[in-house]
Amino acid sequence: MANPGSYNLFLRATFGIEPGSELARKLGELATQVQITRGQTVETDPDAATLVFLTEGATKLSALASRGRHQIVAFHFGGDIFSVPPEGLHRHVVTGLCDSALTLFPASAFYTRAAASPRVMRTLLERTQTALFRCRDKAVNLGRKTARERLAGFLLGMSERLDCPDGEPGCIELPMTRRDIGESIGLTIETVSRQLTDLKEDGIIDTRGRSCIILHDLARLAEQAGNVEPRQAVTAIQPAEPAFAPS
Repeated sequence: MANPGSYNLFLRATFGIEPGSELARKLGELATQVQITRGQTVETDPDAATLVFLTEGATKLSALASRGRHQIVAFHFGGDIFSVPPEGLHRHVVTGLCDSALTLFPASAFYTRAAASPRVMRTLLERTQTALFRCRDKAVNLGRKTARERLAGFLLGMSERLDCPDGEPGCIELPMTRRDIGESIGLTIETVSRQLTDLKEDGIIDTRGRSCIILHDLARLAEQAGNVEPRQAVTAIQPAEPAFAPS
């Protein structure tokens, strides 16, 4: 490992494993440290799944199809754990959105060595569940929602995952381009720009430069995302009416 500090951070922050333990040593034997710059891709094993811990930075995971087509599957940020599938119906590629540090593990071997720790396996299960929920939400966005709803939902999701720069409330710094956003949610770059302008004119957001978004009103943004309305609270359960009145 080129950077033991990054690996130790991964163990402590993610799994609560102390460096120097036997499990840390066993997992460390599998780890490969990678540094990438903006636009640079990471080579992963085409024949087996790879587990990735993003120590710092931001990346996008893209699925490649025939004739040069690709779909951005997910964005990841510092502290995320994600899997890169082996080559199959599509080939998946990890690309840096900025200078980033990653730790790669062969997934199968990692799971085998980590199986002795319920805490590690529970953490992986919870992270996997979160990723699955995000994929399902994205499927709904792509299949059933308008351009405005897709972009509003995207901004809401980013507000939950990205910290505000310099502690400024409601401000998020997007590391991806507008083209990346469009490719992720099935819109052209022109549509993304137009929807951002409309949200800005409605006073819901503001923009600063090419990457900073200021979210003025999260409640209104949530309304624009077309999410399901909250269930009405049930105050009392009324007895059912009889099907036939007694004679």
